[in-house]
Amino acid sequence: MIVIDSNALIHRAYHALPPLKTKQGNLVNAVYGFILILFKTINDFHPEYMAAAFDFPAPTFRHIKSAEYKAKRAKTPSDLIEQIPLIKEVLTAFHIPIYEQKGYEADDLIGTIATCGKKQLSAKGKIILVSGDYDLLQLVNEKVSAYILSQGVKNANLFDKDAVIKKYSGLTPEQLIDYKALRGDQSDNISGVRGIGEKTAIDIIRKYNTLDNVYRAIEGNDDTKIQIRESVIKLLLSQKEQALSSRYLSEIECNVPISFEINDLKWRGYNQKEVEALLTRFAFHSLIKKINFDNQSVKSKQPKLI
Repeated sequence: MIVIDSNALIHRAYHALPPLKTKQGNLVNAVYGFILILFKTINDFHPEYMAAAFDFPAPTFRHIKSAEYKAKRAKTPSDLIEQIPLIKEVLTAFHIPIYEQKGYEADDLIGTIATCGKKQLSAKGKIILVSGDYDLLQLVNEKVSAYILSQGVKNANLFDKDAVIKKYSGLTPEQLIDYKALRGDQSDNISGVRGIGEKTAIDIIRKYNTLDNVYRAIEGNDDTKIQIRESVIKLLLSQKEQALSSRYLSEIECNVPISFEINDLKWRGYNQKEVEALLTRFAFHSLIKKINFDNQSVKSKQPKLI
């Protein structure tokens, strides 16, 4: 099963590619880059199931919790926003179902789809989350991996559980939530505990496993359980509220109220004429040449880059 983090890929494509315009003067560079990523993903993994998640254009439960959440992000360019409906047309042409829900981010929908998918897929089934955002690494487990774009729209790294542990010096995927509670996340304007850096945050979570265990140790009466410098303890105690809030903001919600059945995600290929007409409309003539259209079977109807 492939689950696409659409907004992350759209932003990646928009900023990675030079301006591309149709004859009518509409910018379509994000559309072009998104399609390249889509082709690469299909070619690399030959999915049986596919879904795409989008942010809903309204405040989420995180914005309600904290007015500072993502408050420092630059306003999304209007010519990027205008390409989102076009990318939804692409997904529809490729018969890939789209999920979005008011009050939630794409990450939450991805977490919910992955959680439901784990229960409904066969024992050997695998789920791959496609994104340009490392936030999704907290969802990685024995059944779920993350395919993260590393440069532009052509290179990506596949993270299984062992790869996440290696990247974060021994932290497991589920510990990344508590790690971010301490370290914060500048891109999302999540404060964390100011004064605690990456190395210290990793060291603390490795020693105590969870944020709750950290506070049990430093707020308890047993000094033998404390393995943290006095200066860091003062930071943790004075900013406990920020730490707990940061953990809340960082954790992906995996129980979004959406209607989900695994068969709804069964990928049955695409309609040649529909896709060809859409790519022609965008003036993506080079992409048309790179697709091997063959209507003999679902598998053969997967795009093959030449």
